Amino acid sequence: MSAVLAAMDWAEKTKSLEVLLKQEGSFVVSPMKQGFEAEVVKLHSDTHGSYILKIWNKHSRPDVSFQYRLLSTLFERGISVSRPLGWGVMPGGAQALLTAYDGISVNPLHPEKMTAIAGILGELHLLNPHDIEGLNLPCYDFVAYHFQGLDAHHDIAAAIQSILPTVEMKQDRIVHGDFHPENIVVDGERYTVIDWTNGQLGDPRYDFAWSYFLLRLYLSEQHAYHFRTAYAKAAHDVPQQELERYEALGILRWMLLNRNGHVLARPEVVQHLNRLVESHVVLKEFELRKNGV
Repeated sequence: MSAVLAAMDWAEKTKSLEVLLKQEGSFVVSPMKQGFEAEVVKLHSDTHGSYILKIWNKHSRPDVSFQYRLLSTLFERGISVSRPLGWGVMPGGAQALLTAYDGISVNPLHPEKMTAIAGILGELHLLNPHDIEGLNLPCYDFVAYHFQGLDAHHDIAAAIQSILPTVEMKQDRIVHGDFHPENIVVDGERYTVIDWTNGQLGDPRYDFAWSYFLLRLYLSEQHAYHFRTAYAKAAHDVPQQELERYEALGILRWMLLNRNGHVLARPEVVQHLNRLVESHVVLKEFELRKNGV
């Protein structure tokens, strides 16, 4: 058995993991991704299959117990998430989550594939959290959670203060919080949503608008169009005026993240962002400093 798994102090684990821990043999450990808050490694054995271990650094302080319970709940209800096997603490004190391995990044992502991906988000938003006992979903203040470090950027703050009263924020559904192609993997024709660090009670319209905006920014209008059309069929359509307002909030969030160094982007992406802002029906009314300038 992998020395990494054997050394873990498991707080919660499934019966499948208990069986796995008793098996002999070793895993090949391969680094997958290094992020701001965590690293991801793949554990593979020809005998026992492949798994993903996500290890958070000690400074990020995630609620891994909640993520484990959230994934378990969503998996049981048929939402396309990775099956969690257990979570615990590494010898150095870092928390880690073990899940099944569900494939590789969706690259290239053809616009026609947006139907299946939007369907997953739609199914998630249709779940009624009140029907799920014991999950205790967190619900955060919208501005405090999504716009950390806002005080130093008065132009963005002024725009948010003007836009928020025009939307009726309803944080009453389970949201992913960062639903975009880099958080989706594929195995054959099966798509799986990963990275549920931001899972919470939120407004599904903002959750959708954030994804819609990222597709426009990083991929194409065609991807965004297919995504919106498919989401409307899977869940419900977001009226154009509402979408524009929620998308404006998403754009402002990206601008803030970029200015604070939390989103790194190529110069052409930042230029595209500035063009989107200049032509956006909501944001063009505000005096916003261009990013990258």
